[in-house]
Amino acid sequence: MEGKESEVVLIGTWASAFCKRVELALKLKGIPYEFVEEDLENKSELLLRNNPVHRKVPVLLHKGKAIPESLVILEYIDEYWTKAPRLLPDDPYQRAKIRFWANYHDEKIAQAITPIIFSEGKEREKVIEDFQQLLKVFEEGIERDFQGKSPFLHGGNLGFLDLVVGTYACNYQAFHDSIAVVFETEKNPQFFSWLMALKDHPRIKETLPPSDKLATKYKELFLPPYSKRIATIRERYLQSPKA
Repeated sequence: MEGKESEVVLIGTWASAFCKRVELALKLKGIPYEFVEEDLENKSELLLRNNPVHRKVPVLLHKGKAIPESLVILEYIDEYWTKAPRLLPDDPYQRAKIRFWANYHDEKIAQAITPIIFSEGKEREKVIEDFQQLLKVFEEGIERDFQGKSPFLHGGNLGFLDLVVGTYACNYQAFHDSIAVVFETEKNPQFFSWLMALKDHPRIKETLPPSDKLATKYKELFLPPYSKRIATIRERYLQSPKA
């Protein structure tokens, strides 16, 4: 990577949904970019220099300037490259609602996956129920705030929330095959309908990793023996207070 002059560089990993959402945004906007695969078990100087606070991917480098955090990156892309398609609508209230639900997705739904990965038996059944309840709140909120507009939530084109949800939840089969079944059509029918429509979109199809390859990666990461990084995450979860 050193010495290259690409105007737009994305530091990420192929298996990360948070990186894939940024890739998808760049593709939708038609922005050429260089992808740099990061080794999270042995983090590079490039990553640590450009995201010294969180030390995580994704990081977007634009003309040498670093923008970390996927939701921040999506907004940056939409504000800097204003050409169509726009990821966020013009109306400030609509933008605020989309930001709210994007944050809910990442802070509640995505975070609820960790307890599922590291639990077993009755505890896993309970945390899956908790996850599905969070999903129900999300589903009902989307229906209430964006009546008749999903899919897709932004005027028939992929928009901000579609990128957030699509690159994460459309990988559900890989998670089901490797860890546990968490998405059930009968419990969240509207969400699942949205998900199926997103999976059929050609840009999402070409951006998501193959399901079998991702399932293999999940097994390597989340089934024993754990890497040092994953073991630390697991230990943090096991020591955290349980509701």
